[in-house]
Amino acid sequence: MPMDCLLLIDLQNDFMPGGPLAVPGGDEVIPVANRLGSRFLHVLCSQDWHPWNHGSFASQHPGREPGEIVDLDGVRQILWPDHCIQDSVGADFHRDLDRRLLNTVFRKGVDRNLDSYSAFFDNDHRRSTGLGEHLRSIGVESVWLMGLATEYCVKFSALDAVGLGFHTTVIPDGCRGIDLNPDDVDRAWRELRDAGVKLVPEEEAMP
Repeated sequence: MPMDCLLLIDLQNDFMPGGPLAVPGGDEVIPVANRLGSRFLHVLCSQDWHPWNHGSFASQHPGREPGEIVDLDGVRQILWPDHCIQDSVGADFHRDLDRRLLNTVFRKGVDRNLDSYSAFFDNDHRRSTGLGEHLRSIGVESVWLMGLATEYCVKFSALDAVGLGFHTTVIPDGCRGIDLNPDDVDRAWRELRDAGVKLVPEEEAMP
């Protein structure tokens, strides 16, 4: 029987207020995740899981600052503060996230030379995280997404989901963005709609 799943994107401490890569209002989505998670049989999470010397960190590029753009192994890369380092407190999920709801965690960004915004693939689509294959194996046809940050990991995860043929829906109530550049979040919503991703409010998010 075809099934739905809820995919929670990067609800980790380093993306919360006070973290080195804080998403404004990031902690506001945790109650949304808990409410939505109780409605779905399958709840999966992505988790940024970087080595300490990841190439997306500005600290690895002398003279460079967060927000600048470099070439990282042939891929255009925005530089970020050090974040979500493997086995660190910052890489852990927010303390108020109800982990009893979680079925499986898929880690990304593990390759030092290649970042991974999407929960499905790295940024150059060289390597799969195994998420798409897992969803197929359990009969999932519809993917519902929420999390952090809207215009990066949420957007690219949703685009990959719809590209893989899943019916894809994003719940904006459960997302927050960075807006590194003005209108980044609004552009992300437009891009998702244009790609065939549905946007629905929390109260209509039912499997």
